Amino acid sequence: MGFILMYDITNEESFNAVQDWATQIKTYSWDNAQVILVGNKCDMDEERVVLFEKGKHLADQLGFEYYEASAKENINVRQVFERLVDIICVKMSERVDTDPPMVTGAKTTRLTDKPPQLPQNCC
Repeated sequence: MGFILMYDITNEESFNAVQDWATQIKTYSWDNAQVILVGNKCDMDEERVVLFEKGKHLADQLGFEYYEASAKENINVRQVFERLVDIICVKMSERVDTDPPMVTGAKTTRLTDKPPQLPQNCC
């Protein structure tokens, strides 16, 4: 359903491999798989070889969202995972809204629907 495609901002070679990884994701995964591109090690700015703008530009070209993070310093780690879950949920919701029910005449229940009211004397 989703991928975090990560490269090392202090390693140009890992950045150069992103295009190939993205191609493999698009070739071998589901059509609706969501991808976020992440430049890791943003805590090592003094050793940076891949500028933020370059990472952002590539993400835009590939149609991915872009973040920079540091697993070591716990910078943007939670935000990246939460954003990936958010975009997966949005895509799943869009699919539920557009897909017809599997059985003719079946009622489709969505996560946003209110649950049916139970009688007050029920446990």
